[in-house]
Amino acid sequence: MARFAHISDVHLGGWKQQPMQDLNFQSFKKTIDICINSKLDFVLIAGDLFDSAYPPIEILKETFSEFRRLKESNIPCFIIAGSHDYSVSGKTFLDVLEKAGFCKNVTDFEVIEKQRFPSPKDSESQKEKDTIILNPTLYGGVAIYGYPGKKSSLEIDDLRRVKLNDAPGMFKILMLHTTIDKAKGTLPIDSLETDLIPKADYYALGHLHIDFQYQNFVYPGPIFPNNFKELEDLRYGSFYIIDTESDNSLRKVELKIKEIESVEVEVKNALLATEKIINELKDRELEDKIILLRIKGELENGKTSDIKFAKIEEFVKEKEAYFLLRNTHDLKSKEVEMELDIGDTEDIEDETIKVYSDQNPSDFNKLIPQIMNIFSIEKQEDEKSDVFINRLLDGTKRVLKF
Repeated sequence: MARFAHISDVHLGGWKQQPMQDLNFQSFKKTIDICINSKLDFVLIAGDLFDSAYPPIEILKETFSEFRRLKESNIPCFIIAGSHDYSVSGKTFLDVLEKAGFCKNVTDFEVIEKQRFPSPKDSESQKEKDTIILNPTLYGGVAIYGYPGKKSSLEIDDLRRVKLNDAPGMFKILMLHTTIDKAKGTLPIDSLETDLIPKADYYALGHLHIDFQYQNFVYPGPIFPNNFKELEDLRYGSFYIIDTESDNSLRKVELKIKEIESVEVEVKNALLATEKIINELKDRELEDKIILLRIKGELENGKTSDIKFAKIEEFVKEKEAYFLLRNTHDLKSKEVEMELDIGDTEDIEDETIKVYSDQNPSDFNKLIPQIMNIFSIEKQEDEKSDVFINRLLDGTKRVLKF
């Protein structure tokens, strides 16, 4: 019936380092090459084509060039917005791509009168909500439905009350940019219950940067890993080609742009760390590779700033590596100890605050426990950095009465 590509989480413009941003675009270009050479019927992009709703002009120019190639090959592209390229105003550069005739945004819905929906936490209880009816975009014998991702997973409550405007006899594809319960694992984030999702023949999902399949629910992974950890875990980008008439209908396509060299070094003495790291790199084949340098340990001597990263980068450059990314998240300095006479107390934190307050009298001290409580809040896995920061600031302002 149809052969199509399922692409998601391209995040063009996401990498701040230009060499990595170039690789991200090369991966996207290679994806378009494969789609054209495979003579597909159409392409789906399930959100986050761009890393922001308003990408830089240079990113737009290069992206338009690739979409033009797709159009000239007579391969339609159907798209939805993701949590990054979504805008509350509804205006994004996806609109410009659509106006230029390069793609079709399949988000088309209407809201009808309140109906009763089961509560996701209690199947016995009912709650009245508006119903969201998704209308299909028809192409050949395929009906394509879509709903955009939103900031902070706000689309999930909407999707719990979605229904499809049926297209009898057609192959139904539902494009969503969200987290489903079967894929979230142990992450403490909100997720959409698969039992509440309308029936479709294929679910083209985006948002989670994982290669995941559950029945006909598919996350294809990002086109190119978006950060240090993803490069470690995924190594390459990927997407899927689906052939609805084949017994083996799903084919994963790996996008091997550059090889990855992962290097982990444990450090205790920052003054000796530079030479230790270089010695670890000396015997490795680094030419044209992305070097992932993870430095960990507890420093007993010196500070992180004593590690001469410029010298390490120069050495890697001489070895003709493509680019060096470093991660010092697990490198800790030995904590400075306070002189405390804690005795048998069970609450060291309270005792520490008490000793500090006795030594440094101030009216501000009474606010310390509340502020510490606010800053103990953890960032959720699916929570955007700006949302998390605003949560901390709002809590702090309430305590300080700003």
